[in-house]
Amino acid sequence: MRTAEISKRWLEYFESQGHAVVPSASLISPDPSLLFTVAGMVPFIPYIIGSETSPHPRIATVQKCIRTKDIEEVGKTTRHGSFFQMLGNFSFGDYFKEGAIQLAWDFLTGPESEGKLGLEPDRFWVTIWEKDDDAYGYLTDVGVNPDHIVRLTREENFWDTGQPGPAGPCAEWHYDRGPAYGPEAVGGTVDPGGDRYLEIWNLVFDQFLRGPGSGKDYPLIRELDQKAIDTGAGLERIAFLKQGVENFFEIDEVFPVIAKAEELSGRTYGTDGDDDVRFRVIADHVRSSLMLIGDGVTPGNEGRGYVLRRLLRRSVRSMRLLGVTEPSLVALITTSYEAMRASYPELDKVIDHIAAVASAEEEAFARTLTQGTSLFDDAAAKAKSAGGRVLGGKEAFTLHDTYGFPIDLTLEMASEQGLTVDEGAFRSLMQEQRDRARADAKAKKGAHGDFGAYQEIAAKTPSVFRGYDELQVQSTVVALIKDGVGVPAASVGESVELILAETPFYPESGGQDADTGEIRGSNATLDVMDVQRPIKDVIVHSVKVEEGTIAIGDVVSAEVDPLNRRLASKAHSATHLIHSALHEVLGKQANQAGSYNKPGYMRLDFSWTQGVSGAARSEIEDIANRAIREELPVDTNIMSLDEAKALGAMALFGEKYGDRVRVVEIGGPFSRELCAGTHVDNSGQVGLLTVTGEGSVGSGARRIEALVGADAFSHLAAERSIVSELTASLKTQPHELAGRVHSLVERLAHVEKELAGMRQRALLAAAAGIAGDASDVSGIRLASLAVSDAGSAEDLRALALDVRARLGDGQPVVVALAADIDGKPSIVVATNAPARDAGLRAGDLVKIASQALGGGGGGKPDLAQGGGQDSMAIPSALDAIAASVGGRG
Repeated sequence: MRTAEISKRWLEYFESQGHAVVPSASLISPDPSLLFTVAGMVPFIPYIIGSETSPHPRIATVQKCIRTKDIEEVGKTTRHGSFFQMLGNFSFGDYFKEGAIQLAWDFLTGPESEGKLGLEPDRFWVTIWEKDDDAYGYLTDVGVNPDHIVRLTREENFWDTGQPGPAGPCAEWHYDRGPAYGPEAVGGTVDPGGDRYLEIWNLVFDQFLRGPGSGKDYPLIRELDQKAIDTGAGLERIAFLKQGVENFFEIDEVFPVIAKAEELSGRTYGTDGDDDVRFRVIADHVRSSLMLIGDGVTPGNEGRGYVLRRLLRRSVRSMRLLGVTEPSLVALITTSYEAMRASYPELDKVIDHIAAVASAEEEAFARTLTQGTSLFDDAAAKAKSAGGRVLGGKEAFTLHDTYGFPIDLTLEMASEQGLTVDEGAFRSLMQEQRDRARADAKAKKGAHGDFGAYQEIAAKTPSVFRGYDELQVQSTVVALIKDGVGVPAASVGESVELILAETPFYPESGGQDADTGEIRGSNATLDVMDVQRPIKDVIVHSVKVEEGTIAIGDVVSAEVDPLNRRLASKAHSATHLIHSALHEVLGKQANQAGSYNKPGYMRLDFSWTQGVSGAARSEIEDIANRAIREELPVDTNIMSLDEAKALGAMALFGEKYGDRVRVVEIGGPFSRELCAGTHVDNSGQVGLLTVTGEGSVGSGARRIEALVGADAFSHLAAERSIVSELTASLKTQPHELAGRVHSLVERLAHVEKELAGMRQRALLAAAAGIAGDASDVSGIRLASLAVSDAGSAEDLRALALDVRARLGDGQPVVVALAADIDGKPSIVVATNAPARDAGLRAGDLVKIASQALGGGGGGKPDLAQGGGQDSMAIPSALDAIAASVGGRG
């Protein structure tokens, strides 16, 4: 049974049982404390914790997930993987334990001919919480063997969010694969060792409200008023059971990548343990990368982009270890796409973009390998010159963190040079990095913080936004919150959160800044500093009381700053115009990946793998301004999500949409997007748009920036003034200005090149004199001089090498030259082989001199460079070198 067929059966079965089928959410998690969607329940956390109300009492999904906590372990066993699919059925205040258990048993053991899985009932074992007698009774009622029901402690069988809120016991379903896979379960466990008992499904019963505490040591305060069912079944695990293969690497959606890697490398999976690890890394990471790029992630140096970059580079490295040095990612990505497209047909629209991103990253890694290898060589030389055989953990971490070198690459290169790596120090630095990441995630976990005050308000008086049609609204103060606690009133000078029954203030969202303005009551004036929507039905105004006292129940006038709103609306509409222009010039694959707009300014990030030419940039600007000149009507309509998709409205990655959505159209088909932001009435009101910049914000992602309206006019006026000054100064016409400046730049470059050549020749001509003036210091020929006319550090190095060559290898030679370069001292030391044999290393001498200069430096034993802050100390630095030479000669 193919993996896509299992998914189809799952959704059809639960739809027949009254569940609303919800498409998989993006791998980009809507939860700010998570980089990725790590479980099927993540998109439904707001429904589980009560911050939002589910539109359906029953839901079923097949959710794509990414977990990269154990990325280094992927491939070492057949258990670890980063991308997986979780089958889930959910109930919010509808059926509970009895219904969930009956549905699970029926789908797992019911006949294949009825669209179920047909697994053998006697092979199932279920673990439950030791105090959950209800679950035990329901399990035995449906036919689970009582001897196969294992009771576990709360530490072993309980779910919670890690903080006060919903919690509950689980029912974990395990399938006995038979004695060939390990010993029989005895003694109240289904984990006797081996791979015999495979967990394929977990039913979570969200039953209790838990209190504070660490780990599982917390009180269960009471049962929830609305209980929930949250389940997760591993699609890949079910697939390898139904397909009769050994593990998920061998199922129909994964193994084709291994087969492609076999073809490209000429090696065979299953014949060599080390190679098998590499094949599995490639199969897993390539599939994960395919799905991540497909959901809008691009390689980068932090967050999601960094994870994707690691996955891609580990894949490339594994292919190299299999002997493949030619580019291979596109071939592997294409193979994975062919295997996954039956489950995710939407990949058809973006596969070209995915392949382009992967190819660009592979090319970038090839360049990085060259740069990183140079750094490695320097680190290895330092270790050897110091008489050591160990490469420091700090150097290994820098290679990993800065250059993307997997640790196994560093280990292999070190071994080739007869070195080992301080892996303990490396792991320690890696752990510090993880701890910082966890601390950052924890800091962001306010998304799941105490919503109690907001939830209570939402239940009684949900906020009504009236700002699309009105900028001034009479309303009532519903709540005042300070430091997370409700207060009855606030006085002059205090800053509080204020919630109104109705508001015209737009809360920050969709890339648009929040409105500003004032709230006035009979006894108070409040300055609105920020507006947010922490949960679906509550709009929170962050205000400062400028005059008087404000209290709950006060009737107030909420007044949006009309100029700020008008300018913000122009910028938001301009963002839509630029997005459409990008599609017209670059193609539909140039999808929006993020945006920000505020009065007078907009920026838009989009998926694209190469720089946008000046001609294309001008065309994008022209198309947007043509739409402005045509005064296209701007219309907004509320419709179902399916209707919006049928209309061709663009939905954006990372955004969460309900069943009813707002569609903003500019000129009908010219621009049609799902958007909750504020906009102009017709495109002509934008006034003018001028693109001010376009550049990279990461591999596979670009950013375009523009000024809008009066800010655009001011920018153009400033440019016109500059053009006027230049034409007058250069005595040329505006249309000739570019050519004139280009000609001057070329002439200047030519003159600078000639001057550099003359300076170089003058320095080299001085080399004979410097060599001739070398003195004998304890048997060492020392050429030491403060050079007055070195233009750069490169000049200084070239001169030092020339002097060393002139002095030859007949006796130990040390050359030490220093100069003031652009106001700061620079020093270069060169030694010949006899000097190094005598224990005089350039790197050591440079460090001594650099300390005198108030700076630092280093390098190889034969040539090193340093610098500092105090050019007046150059004589002292040279004297320090002479003293060191004299003491060791």
